[in-house]
Formats: sequence, C-alpha cells, structure tokens
Amino acid sequence: MNRFRLEDIVRPNIAELKPYSSARNEYSGQDAIYFDANENPFNRPYNRYPDPLHTELKKKISVLKSIGVDQIFAGNGSDEAIDLLIRAFCIPGKDQIIVPEPSYGMYEVCASVNDIMVQKVLLKSDFSLNTEDVLRSAGQYTKLLFICSPNNPTGNSFNENDVLLIVKKFKGLVVIDEAYIDFAPHTGFLKHLHSYPNMVILQTLSKAWGMAGIRLGFAFAEKRIIALLNKIKYPYNISGLTQRKALALLDRMVEKEMWIRSILSQKEWLQKSLGQFSFVKKIYPSDANFFLIKVNNPDAIYSFLESEKLIVRNRSKMPLCDGCLRITVGTEVENKMLINRLKEYHEHY
Repeated sequence: MNRFRLEDIVRPNIAELKPYSSARNEYSGQDAIYFDANENPFNRPYNRYPDPLHTELKKKISVLKSIGVDQIFAGNGSDEAIDLLIRAFCIPGKDQIIVPEPSYGMYEVCASVNDIMVQKVLLKSDFSLNTEDVLRSAGQYTKLLFICSPNNPTGNSFNENDVLLIVKKFKGLVVIDEAYIDFAPHTGFLKHLHSYPNMVILQTLSKAWGMAGIRLGFAFAEKRIIALLNKIKYPYNISGLTQRKALALLDRMVEKEMWIRSILSQKEWLQKSLGQFSFVKKIYPSDANFFLIKVNNPDAIYSFLESEKLIVRNRSKMPLCDGCLRITVGTEVENKMLINRLKEYHEHY
C-alpha cells in the first residue's frame, strides 16, 4: 500500500513560505475605485492587474471537468505547472525525478534548470511502460514521476492498469500529462483523481481547443498541492487578455468537437495515404493529433519537405525512434499538399 504523505515530499522552505500578497489578493471586490496597486488610471481595461487566482476561468473549467475549483491550477501553458511542481517538491542538487524515454523534453529541461537529477527509464520496444523498471528506479530522493499519455512523440496511450499500479506504489507525486487526451478514444485519468492523493493531471488548451497562442494550461490535483502551486507562482501569471479570451473560446464546445472529428478523420486518411510509399517502413498507431512514421532516410525526407515549406519533426535521434518523423495532422488542404509533395519525392528520389 502506498503510504503517501504530502508533508514528506514538499520542500521545507516551500512549506514554510509566506507567499507574496498582491493588491488584488487583498481586495477582490468589483466596481471599486482603486488607489492600491500603483496602476495607471488611464487606458482601461488594460491598465488594471488581472485576477491573480483566475476565479471566473476556474469556475468555467470546474464545470467542464466536474472538479472542484480548489483542485485547479491555471498556468502559462502546462510548462509552468511542470516547473512549479519541480520547484515545490525537489531540493536542488539532491532530489531527482523519473521520466520515461522517449517523452516530452520539457520535463528534463525544467529539472536541469532547477539542478534536479533526471532518471530516465526506457520504454519497451512497443512504446509501452516498463512498470518494473520505473518502480525499481525510484529511490530515497525521487520526488516526481512524469508520465505523458498519450505520449509525445510516440502517440500511444499507456495502459491504465500499468499507470495506476505505478501511482499506487510510487511514494512521490505521479504527474500524468494529458495534453492530447481529447483525441484519445478513452477519457483519461481525471476520473481517478479523487482516489489517489499523489496524482497530478496536466491538461492544456493548446491542442484540441486550438489556443496554443494564448498559453494556458491546467494542473488538477488534491487541493493542498494546488495551494502550494498558487503559493509559489508569480502573482499575475495569466494575463487579463488570456483569461478573457479563454472564457470566450471555452463556450465554443460544439466547434471544438467538430475540430476533433476532422483531425481524427484526416489522421486516418493521412496514415492510409502514407502507406502507399515504399520509403515508409512503418506507421505507428496514435491516440493524439500526430503520429510517427518510420522511413528509410529521415534526414533526406525532412530536408526535402523543408525546402517545400512543409515542416515535420525529425525525431530519428530520440531513443527507440530511429528513422522516425513525427507528423502533426493539418487541414484537408494542408494534408493533401503534404501527400502530393511526398509523391514527388517518391518519384524523383
């Protein structure tokens, strides 16, 4: 049984930290005349600091996700939550995190910036989790374990039972990054959050919601974890412009679902179309809005497409991804352009 205790893994200085109190923390009412925050009285509404706790935004997300407002952290993309989790729980030069490999690169970057050691655990050859190796890698100073599912760059979702087994046995926080969950045929791990106090789930508006440009992501966790993140975040980490735009776009659920259906349909068409080329050795299944293909000359194909202003990601240097390119699904017009250019490559090279 996992005897997880939050107080055992939080950094002592963070637990004792008295957070900065901004003007809008101390007064959050409406329709007041403000003399408290040294703001410029002109150029309204942009002259005023935004809500530091993103109250209306979190209320909206609370309804969409069926989760309490006090279990939601809003950040400047999911990357902010990743960084804050590492800073809240990992002592620089002492503690470590575990990251399956290959996976999203920002886990390692954020750890390195904070002088935290990264223990990498190779996935199995079919890109599934090696649960025994993951748990075996955890030691006295292992505080966090990051699992991206559906995984970037491989596109596959990890087996639910494998992930829950790790959550049950791991004594630190298990952070499940669900940036691509809206494209998956399953609902993810949010439904399990109430059962596991050491589970943190990351989601974003950058992918299915089409809001990558406004930089907004969320962490869902037990309220004490969220309180710690709010304690150490910058006071006004989400701009007023971002909060207002997100509130407006979150009402477009029907359009968002239409986008998802289009992307999934186009992914199927792209994968089928790519199967006609002899230089494509394997097309990997994917639960995301992208997929990997294994080709016989990834550098040449990447360079050819780049010269045509069609940009894919060359992932061939990553572990287990030898010869692989990652392709993000575009619009129908864009996808046809990609296939037509690859036909030219196939004919001439």
